[in-house]
Amino acid sequence: MTSIETVERLAARTPDGAFIGLPPEYSYVPVELVRALIRRQARDLDILCVPIGGMAVDLLIGAGCVRSVEAAAVSLGENGTAPQFTAAVQERRIIMKDSTCPAVHTALQASEKGVPFMPLSGLIGSDILNHRDDWTVVDDPLGKGNGPIVLIPAIQPEFALIHSPLGDRNGNVWIGKRRELMTLAHAAKETLVTVERFTDDDLLDDEATAAGTLPNLYISAIAEAASGAKPLGLADVYTRDDSAISAYAQAARTEQGFADYLSAEDLRTGVEAAE
Repeated sequence: MTSIETVERLAARTPDGAFIGLPPEYSYVPVELVRALIRRQARDLDILCVPIGGMAVDLLIGAGCVRSVEAAAVSLGENGTAPQFTAAVQERRIIMKDSTCPAVHTALQASEKGVPFMPLSGLIGSDILNHRDDWTVVDDPLGKGNGPIVLIPAIQPEFALIHSPLGDRNGNVWIGKRRELMTLAHAAKETLVTVERFTDDDLLDDEATAAGTLPNLYISAIAEAASGAKPLGLADVYTRDDSAISAYAQAARTEQGFADYLSAEDLRTGVEAAE
């Protein structure tokens, strides 16, 4: 049964060393839950970006919460590279597993379907194969002469973390057209969700909302977090705060600037928190 908890409790349910899946910035990103993970000084998290990462991932990396990242890309879009991610990779403070958007989705679909791998052909000829010894290239297994194909191992995050505009008291969550969130929740062992607000209506009872609703079968716990995706946007609720993201991109270019940002956001960790 889905439990209704606080954001801090959701962060506490995500232990150090956990393997977590996070949505891309154009989707439903749980920024307030990320802040809660930083506040509790989470460590050694393995992050799967589904399929790309942005400010939320950069925050976790800069705060020292991350051990590894698998992603097709991590950037701040028009605001340039993700500075803490870039520095961490260059200084080898985190493990980076380069992937592609189709490969990430394929790996999650394999887990969703309960199979150990899925085939993907678009990677043939790419240099990325030289850096992924966990991907296997085989000849057409059907013997039809279709050439080589790549077998992508299934990925099963321990936790999928998402933010949604709306949840109901039965634990169902609206995700609309963000179908990557459905795949992520199906693949993950547990899904933890923050929502802008709760409704007393059952989202699965209404034909207008049922098709875009993630059922409570896949959700372990929900917490209310108004403005929980800011400064990123949330479709049909609020737009992204470009000035705030730009300010972060500028501040996070230096170690001191990032520390000052955490302090201003009351997200101090480690030495700063002790002081």
